[in-house]
Amino acid sequence: MTQPDAGDSGRTEQPSMDKVPERPRHRMVDRVAAIMELVARSGTGLTLTAVAKALDAPISSTQGLLNGLVAVGYLDERNRVYTLGTAPYLLNVIAGRPPVTSVSREQLTALHAETGLTTALSTDVGDDLFYVDHVAADAHYAYIAENRLRRSLLRTSSGWLLLADREKRDVWAYLNARPAAESEFVDRFLASLEELRETGVCTAPGVAVDGGDGVSVALREGGRTIATVGVIAARDLIVQRSEELAQTCLRHATAWGLR
Repeated sequence: MTQPDAGDSGRTEQPSMDKVPERPRHRMVDRVAAIMELVARSGTGLTLTAVAKALDAPISSTQGLLNGLVAVGYLDERNRVYTLGTAPYLLNVIAGRPPVTSVSREQLTALHAETGLTTALSTDVGDDLFYVDHVAADAHYAYIAENRLRRSLLRTSSGWLLLADREKRDVWAYLNARPAAESEFVDRFLASLEELRETGVCTAPGVAVDGGDGVSVALREGGRTIATVGVIAARDLIVQRSEELAQTCLRHATAWGLR
């Protein structure tokens, strides 16, 4: 595997890729994050018993975590049912980051109408990609999007852009943790890394697990990639239309003020 220069212009040189470990996980943080995601996915909220069962954790320790999250506004409790609080949204407001949903359904629909292909708005959470919204021309991608299923950053065009925007230390750590079976995709990504950072466009990387492919464009705010928008279809079609699709996605993203 090629070992690229890990330093950025004007930054302190970072360690080479093969020396960077994954960030260590913390059991308590993992459990809090799991609670937040469980409650968010539930739609109508969850009881203490339901959360503890999903976590396979004792009622007593789960109750303490839920109480703490309610106390700081990350969860709300009504009639012994826990729902997502306002604190997660407020943090984005404080940081001056627009929510990903600032891209409207009408805007995605307009892109879908022009391309005739499944259109997806994507973002990353941890080391996973999620479709936040979509307008589908394919039931397979509609199912993935509507159920908020996790996708690999390394195996999607959107994921390549989101991964490329990270600090190089975190890029190296993520790639080091990939299984040996994905080494080919790691090499492909590394060969494209600088171009991805410079252009914010990823066209037909040929890494999807399901015979599909995509063209994606980074949506940027203050120089930071906050999400991606792209089109997804069978690989042959994406390859044939890649240049046209990239220009169309760029034009729409520019019109949205996110380039």
